[in-house]
Amino acid sequence: MTTDHTEHDHRHDTHDHDHQHQDTGHSHGHIGHHHHHHHGDHEDVPFPRKRMIIAALLVTFAIATASLVQVRSGEATVITRFGNPSRVLLQPGLAWRLPIPFESAIPVDLRLRTTSSGLQDVGTRDGLRIIVQAYVAWQVKPDGANVQRFMRAVQNQPDEAARQIRTFVGSALETTASAYDLSSLVNTDASKVLIKDFETRLRDQIEKQLLSTYGVRVAQVGIETLTLPAVTLAATVDRMRAERETIAAERTAVGNRQAAEIRSAAERDGRIIQAEATVKAAETEAQSRVQAAAIYGKAYAQAPQLYNLLRSLDTLNTIITPGTKLILRTDAAPFRALVEGPPSLEKSK
Repeated sequence: MTTDHTEHDHRHDTHDHDHQHQDTGHSHGHIGHHHHHHHGDHEDVPFPRKRMIIAALLVTFAIATASLVQVRSGEATVITRFGNPSRVLLQPGLAWRLPIPFESAIPVDLRLRTTSSGLQDVGTRDGLRIIVQAYVAWQVKPDGANVQRFMRAVQNQPDEAARQIRTFVGSALETTASAYDLSSLVNTDASKVLIKDFETRLRDQIEKQLLSTYGVRVAQVGIETLTLPAVTLAATVDRMRAERETIAAERTAVGNRQAAEIRSAAERDGRIIQAEATVKAAETEAQSRVQAAAIYGKAYAQAPQLYNLLRSLDTLNTIITPGTKLILRTDAAPFRALVEGPPSLEKSK
């Protein structure tokens, strides 16, 4: 009896233990299931939504960035739609466009450029040759129509535009030079050199063509070099020598004519002065004779013998020169005065 009772208690304890163990396992399983369910709520619902929002923001930013275009100073930007120009942006700053491949942005340089024609052998109107080199300062005209014209003409390549501009200038130099004589371009007299007029005519020939063909505005045209080939140089030297000789002969003739005029005028003035002097001398001499006669009359009235002496001496002074030889009586007048001497005052009284 005692033994059975003990075994029964042991089985009961074992059953309680098993039951307790099962409860513990059930509790652990329930706790594990609850923990797994909480982790699933945090992992599956909020995190994918955040990733989608971030991805959408990144896509939006990328589209906005691709739709912005920056227009730099000194440039124009051509917006093309499927390869065809649709509009031209000229104001520096940011602008909107559709992203690629719908629209693309192509920058066009609007800065001033200089292109030289190189040395050109051209002929003048008088059949002589000169070597001339010109330069052109140009830029794409900053308006929509001309910017698109530049793109169509040279595919937005400034070097190709410069090459074609050189061709235009070379042809224009030939035409322009044929309108001038060599002396109008090379001359020792600066007032006869027409280089400014040459440059103006050259610009007039190329300005409209470059604008209508390439959309290019000509800012300035100038002559860099103008020189002469050997043959032309020799002909020019001969021509200049002939011109200088002609000028010298003309100036000599002018000088001789002026000298003759001056000499003739001087001789005429001399004759006039001499005639006037002769008239004045005659008048003076007449006056002096009148005065002398008056003096003689007074002298004769006061001292007749002294008067006769003085008159005799005047007569001798008139008729006798250093080479005169006379044989006369000395007791006759006017030599009596030399023999007898001056009359005494007593005799005259």
